[in-house]
Amino acid sequence: MTIKSILNNYEIFKEKRLKDRFFKHDTIVDLLNQLPGDFEVNELGKSVKSKSINLVKFGNGATKVMLWSQMHGDEATGTMALFDLFTFLQSDHQLAKLITENCQLFFIPMVNPDGAEVFTRRNAQQIDINRDFLKETSPEAKLLKQCRADIKPDFGFNLHDQQTLWSVTGTLKPATLSFLAPATDEELSVNKTRENAMLVIADMFSELDQLLPKHIGLFDDEFEPRAFGDNFQKAGTSTVLIEAGGYASDYEKQEIRKHYFTAILSGLLAIATKSYEKQDLKNYFAIPKNNKQIFHMLIHGVLLGGIAVSVGINYDEYPNADGNSTFKKYSIQDIGDLSFCDAYHNYSSPSLSLNGNIILYQNANFELLDGDKTILSFENGILL
Repeated sequence: MTIKSILNNYEIFKEKRLKDRFFKHDTIVDLLNQLPGDFEVNELGKSVKSKSINLVKFGNGATKVMLWSQMHGDEATGTMALFDLFTFLQSDHQLAKLITENCQLFFIPMVNPDGAEVFTRRNAQQIDINRDFLKETSPEAKLLKQCRADIKPDFGFNLHDQQTLWSVTGTLKPATLSFLAPATDEELSVNKTRENAMLVIADMFSELDQLLPKHIGLFDDEFEPRAFGDNFQKAGTSTVLIEAGGYASDYEKQEIRKHYFTAILSGLLAIATKSYEKQDLKNYFAIPKNNKQIFHMLIHGVLLGGIAVSVGINYDEYPNADGNSTFKKYSIQDIGDLSFCDAYHNYSSPSLSLNGNIILYQNANFELLDGDKTILSFENGILL
């Protein structure tokens, strides 16, 4: 069974109890408790608010691979993909057996359960766990750091979500997935550990670009001395960063989720079969870079101050008090010639007109009409 055929049959492997981004620690624990005996589940320790952080061990192969998700509580796509992978690994498919026989897998789903509870990036101390490698002020950072030191994995998968405004250079398409082999120093040196991560990513891209063309980018490799990926790479674990970005009309990232699942699966197969060893490093550097040439909305050809301009509008997403939903606040982010850009939603018509004020970097507070018909209406940043 190929990656493409697995993607085509994804609904078989999808963990259907995870339906959106807002699942909580209790749901994850219930799912872990229902895993069959082939999965060994142990508690690593507790979060700030005493929620369990768990390690799942699977497989009996020689190569150790550690995968961790949701260091940021509002970045849930990687966790969903891991539970889809758990379902796949229970199947009798040849590729599942190949991974089981050649890899020993260590999973930490939901490193930041307190952040997930209220759907925020940081933990209950307001600490960004992924900037706490050096100081270890958070218990979650201590646990994750110690876990890697104990396991000494050959490979690591650092699973995150990124802003939906990243695009892929040369495509004007959202960066639905982004990859990176994090740097180990300011000079962005390439030692054998980092090279192996780059080769795995090159193998992943060669497979996935056919399934998600023009939607996969390479993230900025600036060295971040406080981050886990950079430091795990430095410590000898070949680390692959995967970021889930945006995809048209996929606000709950359920379409992205299946591509994320296949990305992890593709990486594990590259490791299990050692196919990455046949890759060329130039294929990693040939992956298109991420940039920012898309908006959430673009309005073209409206008159402001007597001149025809385009208006670029983006939203910031905020959690509601219950932690089970979000609201969006829209603001004006650019005005002028935006012909080199694209957007998730474009508005263009000879009869467009505006009621209200368009002020750069201020909340959207206007009505957009096409003739006599209102097609957009904002009040203090809220889309009505």
